[in-house]
Amino acid sequence: MPVVRSVDAQVHEIHNARFTSMIRPGTGSAELCVWQTEIAPDSVGVAHRILGEEAFVLLTGEVTITIDGESAPLTPGDAAVAPANSMIAIANTTPAPAVLLVTVGVGFAAELPDGSTFTPPWAS
Repeated sequence: MPVVRSVDAQVHEIHNARFTSMIRPGTGSAELCVWQTEIAPDSVGVAHRILGEEAFVLLTGEVTITIDGESAPLTPGDAAVAPANSMIAIANTTPAPAVLLVTVGVGFAAELPDGSTFTPPWAS
């Protein structure tokens, strides 16, 4: 039975956020990727187009998620789903970090503002 211990999870930092990879092909998953994202206080994430569906559950803190130009605040326990090919951005304008649980399908990628495609290492 594949178990990923928190002390063994890979951590990646980019754009004022920390991504802790939990479930992905590299840890034994065939179809799903799950990670935690910690968003630094007073930061706005880079808007990008996701090339697969992405689901979010806010665990702690507060964020505003924007999906295709429509923004909504999230508080702990709230969830959001962004459809494939949507533009998304997440902002944490509070003085405390925010933590989300995120899941996507294997093969997930995003298109960055410069048009390049990015496959996150925490999802591969």
